Amino acid sequence: MEDRYSAAVDLHGEPKQAFFGIFDGHGGTEASEFAAHNLEKNVLDEVIGRDESDIEEAVKHGYLNTDSDFLKEDLNGGSCCVTALIRNGNLVVSNVGDCRAVISRGGVAEALTSDHKPSREDERDRIETQGGYVDMCRGVWRIQGSLAVSRGIGDRHLKQWVIAEPETKVLRIETQHDLLILASDGLWEKVSNQEAVDIARPLCVESNRQQPLVACKKLVDLSVSRGSVDDISVMIIKLQNYI
Repeated sequence: MEDRYSAAVDLHGEPKQAFFGIFDGHGGTEASEFAAHNLEKNVLDEVIGRDESDIEEAVKHGYLNTDSDFLKEDLNGGSCCVTALIRNGNLVVSNVGDCRAVISRGGVAEALTSDHKPSREDERDRIETQGGYVDMCRGVWRIQGSLAVSRGIGDRHLKQWVIAEPETKVLRIETQHDLLILASDGLWEKVSNQEAVDIARPLCVESNRQQPLVACKKLVDLSVSRGSVDDISVMIIKLQNYI
């Protein structure tokens, strides 16, 4: 199991400020553990003291600083990441790699992140412009015949092409936003965005006896039942707690 996670609520004593993350390691657990322990602090260090309009740049520097710190250590492997920073009524979702964030708007699922894979046209163009190549290997598009994701923390041997710069989306949390699901690709390879919301929402929003942990387990079990042999991590955040 190479996945790791982080969850921090009541940041700086503020009950409506939080940070959540899912980290999917490859080539060992060193990168996912490092990101789980350091990314939150590095992002918050950049966010504090900046104007709210500069939040995307702050998160980007938090990711890049985490990657730089990891590469300075005698550590190996890499990690995909998806994070959600909740601050001042805003939801700030960022990712590198193929971990994904899906929001429910009154039961309608919408992906807030786009998977970073070598098969994505803009990612392939970026890699090839930098002198790398993308090819089909064992049925999967890979960088240099090796890695099946194009962004992440770590991966020093492919760092020229596997960048740690996240894509970030910021939105205001409103009454129709009920759930946010963060998960590693072990879930999303077998379960669609809408299926995940359809399973989670009755247990987390519509039921008088709310059971988010049961919802997480149902999603994991469904992916396994459909043949997933990948690591699977799922986190459900009830957004109504942060309005």
